[in-house]
Amino acid sequence: MFVERRRWLALAAVSLSVLAVGIDGTVLSIALPTLAGALHASESQLEWFSSGYLLMLAAAVLPVGLLGDRFGRKKVLLVSLLVFGVGSALCAYSTSPEEFLIARLLMGLAGAGIAVMALTAVTVFFDEATRPKAVGVFAAANFLSLPLGPIVGGWMLANLWWGWVFLLNVPVVAVGMLAVALLIPESRATERPGIDVVGMLSSVAGLVVFTYGIIEAGQNGWSDAAALACLAIGAAVLAGFVFWEIALTRRGGSPLVDTRLFRSRAFAGGAILAGVAGMGMVGMLFVMPQFFQAVQGVDVFVSGLRLLPFVGGMLVGALPAGRISSAIGFKATVTIGFVVIAIGSVLGSFTVGSTGEVYIAIWMGIVCAGAGLALTAAMSAAVSQLTAERSGVGSGVVQALQKTSAPLGTAILGSIVAAAYSAQLMRSLSELPVLAAHQSVVAEVKSSVYAGVTLAARLHSSELANAVRTAFTHGMTVSLLVSAAIAAVGAIMAVVILPGPRPAETGTPSATTTKRGATHAESNR
Repeated sequence: MFVERRRWLALAAVSLSVLAVGIDGTVLSIALPTLAGALHASESQLEWFSSGYLLMLAAAVLPVGLLGDRFGRKKVLLVSLLVFGVGSALCAYSTSPEEFLIARLLMGLAGAGIAVMALTAVTVFFDEATRPKAVGVFAAANFLSLPLGPIVGGWMLANLWWGWVFLLNVPVVAVGMLAVALLIPESRATERPGIDVVGMLSSVAGLVVFTYGIIEAGQNGWSDAAALACLAIGAAVLAGFVFWEIALTRRGGSPLVDTRLFRSRAFAGGAILAGVAGMGMVGMLFVMPQFFQAVQGVDVFVSGLRLLPFVGGMLVGALPAGRISSAIGFKATVTIGFVVIAIGSVLGSFTVGSTGEVYIAIWMGIVCAGAGLALTAAMSAAVSQLTAERSGVGSGVVQALQKTSAPLGTAILGSIVAAAYSAQLMRSLSELPVLAAHQSVVAEVKSSVYAGVTLAARLHSSELANAVRTAFTHGMTVSLLVSAAIAAVGAIMAVVILPGPRPAETGTPSATTTKRGATHAESNR
């Protein structure tokens, strides 16, 4: 009983740390205007504050998994927590954009270590029966951070010094380090894996370049030559990485990633589908604050509060996912989750500027409940195939897909919103010839919904304000219908890819060693 309680307390500690990492990633989006004034940062520097953090997260997930397997997962987690806390303090007391960016890069590197080692803890410290429930807790912490960042950050920025947004992480990190030191036993691979230098360099380069391409596409559109070039180069490098890992495995070497894992439909399908489930949810988080603030006219803090159904929906979907998966299998659970996402997204497509809070809260809760169910079950399917021996790198693969799916979801849905907004706005402006004749007006209102609303207020033009708000609502409608289509594709993929109700009996190499991994984990306690 004591050992069981210790496991869950340890999971609570690492989940709290993961929550801090996630909140820090989303809080920056609403802190950028404040940072621009406080640090005298340019638009390009503001973009790098966010992009640099995401790039470091993507770059470090696979190497940090190897370090955990080789040198000890507890050590890597403690060092990551320490660096994250130091980086948070440096952000708070930065006096220049350069100092702040260096601190953000440190936090991104440390955040990757925390996320990967936290998922590794789920693999190592929980057996096959309790692992889905543990993954549910982990997933809830991971994605609850998305709406909590704007809520907590919005209140702090409105009432406190901006540095507290980052200093808040310091006591969280201190509690996390204490809990990890006391509750989590050290574990590592019984046979220390070799250092695959080519694999590490190619995986880092490929993930960084590919993720940067996604970020650029989200900011400049999918026709941007630089973005397309980065996506092509990143994909080519990642393909080269995969071929190298396969060749190294065949030669009997020590690859960074055990490619035999991908023979498991549960691992490969679960890791991919977890990323797909997160895409629409992240995209919705990008769109809805703009709708609340620019279309319905609420302030930043109220906009954050209106994201609370996001939290409730995630809890409703993620926490019981383990029990549901045990009863009907991963395939059925993930499929149901995607169907629920599609239903909620279609309901959301009927939202207009005058729609009440209750209706919006209901469909947002439905979308997030489906996402929580699908994401948690898919991640559980992937983690169920990992053993304690190489859980670090295996968890890194799952996290790599997660870290790239978030900016991908924002980029795809953001570009859809922008394209639909621009097209609808031009149709509306054609009916307002006085405004359409001024090209400077057209260019400004097309740049963003915020710019359009601000310009309409400055010109005292209710017609322009209505046109801008109607155009953005149209863009949101289109994006929600696309989210529903993505969810439908996800449901089909789940049916085709994922194994039946008992994935542990599919005969994969990983499945046959699950019990040995659990035994090894037990010996590490």
